[in-house]
Amino acid sequence: MRVRSPHGFTLVEMMVSMGIGTIVLLLAVTSLRSTGDGYNQSTNSMAAEREARAVLTIAAEDLSKAVTGREMVFGGGDTGWRKDRLGFLCLQPADAQSADDRVGDLCAVVYYLKDLQMGRDPVRCLMRGFRDSKETFDALRAGTVASLYEPAEVDEPVAFGVLGFEADPLLRETGGEWGAWTRAADPEWDGPDAVRLRLVVARRELMGKLRNAGDWDSSPLLGNPEDAEDSPDLEVYEVVNAFSHES
Repeated sequence: MRVRSPHGFTLVEMMVSMGIGTIVLLLAVTSLRSTGDGYNQSTNSMAAEREARAVLTIAAEDLSKAVTGREMVFGGGDTGWRKDRLGFLCLQPADAQSADDRVGDLCAVVYYLKDLQMGRDPVRCLMRGFRDSKETFDALRAGTVASLYEPAEVDEPVAFGVLGFEADPLLRETGGEWGAWTRAADPEWDGPDAVRLRLVVARRELMGKLRNAGDWDSSPLLGNPEDAEDSPDLEVYEVVNAFSHES
């Protein structure tokens, strides 16, 4: 029978013990790293959701005050990552305008995507342009309303890392479902009943890998637009807002 040394563990026992301890430590580190990654992903997702909801709330307020007319703009591509432009006239209170440029309540709003330089890399942002009533009335008198919906230096980003922005005008059909509104089908220019807004937002980890404007359009990391809702690197938000066209 083997007798244990009275002086403590043998060398083999110590090596086995150290090996087991190392494995346990590695498992603990891996677990903590996984928990940390999950926490960061959850935190980033919640931050993106708060930002998207705030933007959609602002857009809903603008759309609810929209005024119909031939000056509406619903434009963009039908393929790939859509970069629509949404522009329309809307009624805005005095406190939403600058005092020097306020002559009434009819203003103009435009939403579009633009790449802004953030440090070394560009970030695609959803921009909101607001035109006070003076500028709006001047454009109406001059017949240059389309210029109100062009990008301007005063426009502000309202969401960051927006890969796609879609604005689809909708018409309530007889059966109650939504159908596409088109100018050809609306000769009286009554305008759409609602607008479906859809944002596709890149999560922070993906944003850090998009180093130039071309990456935001066609990087393999983006995947396919039709699979956006299933991508772990993207957040998709969609809402249908009423389009008020009471003049």
